[in-house]
Amino acid sequence: MSQADNQANNQANSPPDRSSGFQVAAVQMVSTPVLEENFNTARRLVAEAAGQGAQLVLLPEYWPIMGMHETDKLTCAEALGQGPIQNLMAQLAEQHGIWLIGGTLPMIANEAGKVLNTTLVYGPQGQRVSRYDKIHLFSFTKGAESYDEARTIVYGDDVVSFQAPFGKVGLSVCYDLRFPELYRALGDCTLIVVPAAFTYTTGNAHWETLLRARAIENQCYVLAAAQGGIHPNGRRTWGHSMLIDPWGEVKSVLAEGEGLVSGSIDPHFLKGVRESLPALLHRKL
Repeated sequence: MSQADNQANNQANSPPDRSSGFQVAAVQMVSTPVLEENFNTARRLVAEAAGQGAQLVLLPEYWPIMGMHETDKLTCAEALGQGPIQNLMAQLAEQHGIWLIGGTLPMIANEAGKVLNTTLVYGPQGQRVSRYDKIHLFSFTKGAESYDEARTIVYGDDVVSFQAPFGKVGLSVCYDLRFPELYRALGDCTLIVVPAAFTYTTGNAHWETLLRARAIENQCYVLAAAQGGIHPNGRRTWGHSMLIDPWGEVKSVLAEGEGLVSGSIDPHFLKGVRESLPALLHRKL
């Protein structure tokens, strides 16, 4: 392991210093087909993040279920405001007094045999404050490896952000990361979040590069929470959950396995980056 990896892993395991800014954490999981197993993992890791001082916690994409078959998520799809997945997220936010960005969960769609892949955000009183339905749906084929989310997921339509105590937070999910026009449409954000379940193949090639690019070009923090490991269905996800600052520096990273990355959102640092290199003000198109 390189010196940079060691430093990043040490940062991931160290309690954050609240005096340096608003504390955030990303949860990395290796979700299974069993909801209750994933619920227990989420409870444990969110509690650990809150215990280390995190005021905002991000869960990964598909955290409640990674089924044996792509249609398994249809069996646990929920209507808005109803169901055990939403109940748990609201409870965790209220119990720990945190902002909880709930990765994604399957939500009932108007199209038979399909769901929406939805991010729900909860405030410190357990209230739902925002909803984003994933706009870009992943498709990839290489040899025996093949995915097509559109077979079971309906495309979302709306670009969504919400206001947190430290500034505006832009919502995106996994494959969205490849479409920079989405992040321009979000406008001036302090933080962009990316819950994801990147495949090992595409993650190894592009994950960090794309995340750092989104941070650099939008001059904001990027917090990514990933699935990271070998799942019971045989799929291997890339992991490497990370926090990146507005200069594009990776502040904390976790390669594979369950765990946390954490760090702080420092508005003064963000302001300094934008003042020294006012690229956002220089846009012409």
